[in-house]
Amino acid sequence: MAVLTIHNLSTAGRGRSAAAPRRFSLSRFGGRWLSPVALLLLWEAGSRIGLIPERTLAAPSAVLGTLFEMVLSGELPSNLLVSFARVAAGLLIGVGLGLALGLVAGLSRAGEMAVDPLMQIKRTIPALALTPLFIVWFGIGETPKVALIAFATIFPVYLNLYSGIRSVDLRLLDAAKSFGLSRWEQIWHVVLPSALPSLLVGLRYALSVSILVLVVAEQINASAGLGYLINNARDFMRTDIIVVCLMVYAILGLGADWLVRTVEARALIWRPSIVEQ
Repeated sequence: MAVLTIHNLSTAGRGRSAAAPRRFSLSRFGGRWLSPVALLLLWEAGSRIGLIPERTLAAPSAVLGTLFEMVLSGELPSNLLVSFARVAAGLLIGVGLGLALGLVAGLSRAGEMAVDPLMQIKRTIPALALTPLFIVWFGIGETPKVALIAFATIFPVYLNLYSGIRSVDLRLLDAAKSFGLSRWEQIWHVVLPSALPSLLVGLRYALSVSILVLVVAEQINASAGLGYLINNARDFMRTDIIVVCLMVYAILGLGADWLVRTVEARALIWRPSIVEQ
């Protein structure tokens, strides 16, 4: 009888320990959403009772209503396309230059001596501090907006690619040489694949920076785009429109990060993961 009791107690203990991770994961999942939902409820309640004036901050319900109106009228999609085109053009230039400079500095000692000091100087200059100078050089059209985004996104790509190239395991290069691979074959089959994880990290950072710079760039006499909507909303004290545009900026940033993560998951499928699923 005692043996059966001990067996039952041990079985029950194992059952509780086996069920514990599930309860923990469920509570953890719920806990992640608890504080944002509570914040929204407090925000809505404060707006309903007049504690938060509409001119100061519109209620979440008003923001959602404005979002649907702007989407149905086509105002938000058309301006979003303009902002997306600016980011795409700036990223195309900035990432392209970052790749080229990273390859030159990473693969050549002479290239490092020529490029890296200039890039370190560039790193200490805030991109947004160049706004007045870019306006003088390029006017107030689309060029300074694209140029600011391009200038801000060069360094993250350059630095991570340069670091990835210089961090390649020398034993892999020795093995490639022993198989008779030429210099360019070593770069293509060994160096670049080894530097790819670092490059993707730099690309993720560059995409995030491009969204941040876009917010400021679109304040330069914009006639369309999310920044144009924010400026108009500020003039008419439409905090609901301002919040809608800020939400779109946040979604753009999250979407860009998700895109690079997806590419990373497919391109680096060969890399072992140290994080348990």
